[in-house]
Amino acid sequence: MTLQLINPKSIAVIGASENIEKPGGKVLYNVKNGTFEGKLYAVNPKHENIQGVQTFKNVSELPQTELAILAIPANLCVAAVKTLLEEKNTKAIIVLSAGFSEMGLIGKKMEREMALLADKHKATLIGPNCIGVMNPFHQSVFVSPVPKMEWGGTTLISSSGATCVFILESALSKGLAFSSVFSVGNAVQTCIEDVLEYLNETCEDGKSPKIILMYIESIKKPQVLLKNAQELIAKGCRLAAVKSGISDAGGRAAASHTGAMLNSDMAVDALFRKAGIIRCNSRGELTAVGAVLQHPKLNGKRIAIITHAGGPGVMLTDVLTIGGMQVPRLSDELMSDLHNELFEGASTANPIDILATGTSEQLEKCIAFCDKLEDIDGIVVIFGSPGLFSNIDAYRVIREQQNSCLKPIYTILPSILNAKEEMDQFVDEGGVFFEDEFVLGNALLSESRYVAPVVEKEAGKLKNEAEIKALLKGRKGLIPTHIGFEVLDLIGIRRPKNKIVSTEPEAIKAAQKLGFPLVMKVVGPAHKSDVGGVVLDVVTVDAVKENFKRLIGIKNAAGVELCQMERGLEVLIGVKKEPGFGHIITCGLGGIFVEILKDIQYALAPVTRTEALGMIRALKSYKMIQGVRGKEGISEEVFADVICKVSDLLVAVPEIEELDLNPLMGHGHHLSAVDVVIKI
Repeated sequence: MTLQLINPKSIAVIGASENIEKPGGKVLYNVKNGTFEGKLYAVNPKHENIQGVQTFKNVSELPQTELAILAIPANLCVAAVKTLLEEKNTKAIIVLSAGFSEMGLIGKKMEREMALLADKHKATLIGPNCIGVMNPFHQSVFVSPVPKMEWGGTTLISSSGATCVFILESALSKGLAFSSVFSVGNAVQTCIEDVLEYLNETCEDGKSPKIILMYIESIKKPQVLLKNAQELIAKGCRLAAVKSGISDAGGRAAASHTGAMLNSDMAVDALFRKAGIIRCNSRGELTAVGAVLQHPKLNGKRIAIITHAGGPGVMLTDVLTIGGMQVPRLSDELMSDLHNELFEGASTANPIDILATGTSEQLEKCIAFCDKLEDIDGIVVIFGSPGLFSNIDAYRVIREQQNSCLKPIYTILPSILNAKEEMDQFVDEGGVFFEDEFVLGNALLSESRYVAPVVEKEAGKLKNEAEIKALLKGRKGLIPTHIGFEVLDLIGIRRPKNKIVSTEPEAIKAAQKLGFPLVMKVVGPAHKSDVGGVVLDVVTVDAVKENFKRLIGIKNAAGVELCQMERGLEVLIGVKKEPGFGHIITCGLGGIFVEILKDIQYALAPVTRTEALGMIRALKSYKMIQGVRGKEGISEEVFADVICKVSDLLVAVPEIEELDLNPLMGHGHHLSAVDVVIKI
């Protein structure tokens, strides 16, 4: 992104208007009446002066201009962009106009032409079909509200212009402060990931945002998003995002159970977790999380609730405790001094209820008292009004305590009508509040569950990488099972001894060599169980003969596999390659359990040992892996080691589209891959 977009010395509005109900009129009005201090020009063939701004008949007559804002019909934009870039040395262009790719192929062609021109001249193009850009230097948008932009405030990046406005309204009503807003629209050249990269490259203490909120419709550069989000978080930033437009890619033919289970939404989820981005599901949740992040960091999960209305305190307690946080009971002995300061009937057990008659002085004592308690990590104050008296003193106390206390203090102000004036003043003085305890509770839960991104180590170098590549060279589609087992041998994943045969005498000879009990499986069909292609506990030669005849007769059978029988708990490791994102690795209980329980965890490759252990421990069936009711489990360290070996294989052979080790079977430190499916 160019400096001219961020801090231009001159701005031209192409398609300017006197009518501020039109985009060209409103954007000129906002720039003119905002903080911009440079030269401002307008272009309109019918006027010599618009809103007191010097106006030119066409783009060719303009002086040299650093930033141009286009509010003209789509079919005129390409020519205007060409003139600006070639004749006016313009290095930043915001195209507000709609009517491009959303209208069909002609519009898409015009978008491509503008993007190619911008690339050729090393300029930044924002849009089309956007509301614009604003920061402390200029407010080049055609909408309201236009907030006061403050260095260090929140940055909002949005795909959709209208949604950007709705998010702004929600955020400003809660008291969030903003430093910049980027609406990228159709993002023909500059997308959300590019803006994030710019914020990372220019990150500066005191000026750069500590909170970045994103509304994303399309992730065009997943790896750029991942890298820059991780680096921004390492610099002290926090990121939250809504991803809309989830499409299920599971409709593609899948060769494995993993391939059928995983979809593009899981890829987004895995990307966000790896990047350290808090994922939100709505505009309201996004701004609520942003409001929580604007407070000092909550270091712990123990919350004190101070309220003068019992119901909201109880409901907030329910949300927090069900979600895994704590509202610890505070003993009478511990709270005796505070209790003596409150009116008769007040409760200090937590929630601390000072009653509807509670005063601002009592509220101040409660907050200060809780700030000193070792058993409390954060404080929530709920304070509304029945309309009988002003809340101004109570809200002043909250702001003072927020500035002086060591612990974060979150405020629920539910009286949006009775205390509207006091709430407006609370926000004007820098306060951030929530209207509803459920919204705050869920935002606090999102904060409490946050896990910092894992800083990746370099992928492990496979000892036999050259042999693996030679083995798989030129292969496409499903690879034969015996080749899959050779791959497992080369990467060091244990498997039972086996033999693939095509005649009955070969089957008898293999059975005698491998020893009983055996498993017999059809070779060929991908989903062996679905076609009756798996037989367990084969213990006699006669059983080998009988089962061979049936299995070799199954449609598409290419042979029969005889395998040493493993016993123990069944788990799985699976892989699916999602276009643009890379490989998703999943783990869970194996065999039929995964189909019935759907208990899986997933991560974006490459996967570190820390991530692998985290996946295993997050399974609902983790207790079974640990061992339960006298049944031996599986070493999570061994399980994690196999996940990491699969991850290293994917780095060495990125052409792998799907991989299934289902089941892996074992007990203790013994874990063996009973079956393998690999699709290239």
